[in-house]
Amino acid sequence: MARSLSTLLKSISSLPATSSLRTMVSGSFCGEGMLYSTTVPSDPDTHEDFRPTNKAANSDISLKDIVEQDIKENPVMIYMKGVPDQPRCGFSSLAVRVLNEYNVPLSARNILENQELKNAVKTFSHWPTFPQIFSKGEFVGGSDIILNMHQTGELKEKLQDLTAESKKEE
Repeated sequence: MARSLSTLLKSISSLPATSSLRTMVSGSFCGEGMLYSTTVPSDPDTHEDFRPTNKAANSDISLKDIVEQDIKENPVMIYMKGVPDQPRCGFSSLAVRVLNEYNVPLSARNILENQELKNAVKTFSHWPTFPQIFSKGEFVGGSDIILNMHQTGELKEKLQDLTAESKKEE
């Protein structure tokens, strides 16, 4: 018996490793003042009842409305590649690092998960690249612009009242 168990374990260990099963949360969630939007990979083995649904696609809300609502309701909104905790490009990472210097409430959407959202944001801002940062309802720019604003002190002035509000809440 011990020998067959040993043989079984050796045969299992010799099998090639498979890719890990990726499970991510569907939809949007809010945690610690940050709005993240994530996706679930399409899995043909998942029963239809358990597959994520796109609530925006199933409602009368347009992507333009979602962008407008995001920008209106969030003091600092960033449309980026990835999420603040895991940026998926250097420019998005730079933007998050600069904004984190000011300890402001930061909300984000991952544009990599939805091409239509990405296009809606580009159309809304008339800006072709990402990340795109909005503060207090207005488009600020990309990572290069906020880095320049940070270096000149202009970003500190722009975010000053948000930093003060953030400290009051603590």
